[in-house]
Amino acid sequence: MPLAPSSDSRSPVTRLLVVRHGQSEWNAAGQWQGRANPPLTMEGQRQAAAAARALGAFDAVVASPLLRAAETATIISEHLGIGPVLVETDLMERDAGEWQGLTRGQIEMDWPGYLEQGKRPPGYEPDHVMLDRVMAALDRVVQQASGGEVLVVAHGGVIYSLEDSCGEPWRRIPNLGARWFEITNGRLSVGPRVELIPDGTLPDVL
Repeated sequence: MPLAPSSDSRSPVTRLLVVRHGQSEWNAAGQWQGRANPPLTMEGQRQAAAAARALGAFDAVVASPLLRAAETATIISEHLGIGPVLVETDLMERDAGEWQGLTRGQIEMDWPGYLEQGKRPPGYEPDHVMLDRVMAALDRVVQQASGGEVLVVAHGGVIYSLEDSCGEPWRRIPNLGARWFEITNGRLSVGPRVELIPDGTLPDVL
């Protein structure tokens, strides 16, 4: 999937490890988060510290501005001795519209069959809109850290969007799950998934 065209045909490879944030209060409650801003739980803070111990060196740490991602990134960056954390607004989670704050049970009650059929409510951010803004954010990251390795702390929806753009099938990603991506000559390619901590199997809610 192309990013903005590169002016340098010899541009180096930039590697990005895109990580889902630690457990938030709404993760623990099974609520659909979207653009809502719940903080990490104490377990989420512990997860972030444990994940930091599984990581090596990075040239920069970038995060979504939403609290659950920014807190995760700050904990990791402090453990790694890298900072400050750079904030990219376009790495925010998908806008979940009318589903924000609801559990899957509540969604099924008010929108019967939607989840099973892959349907979404009118206020839900379309796939192409989300992908365009996420790719724009990564393009800016590459401009600042071309040829380096960058830790990007964001959201499950961000990772799913990037994977889908590379032709990868949907597969649940847990808190502190991650995926490697590479950008070369303005093009995105997908690498392996990584679990930085054991999967606690929380409900998969954005």
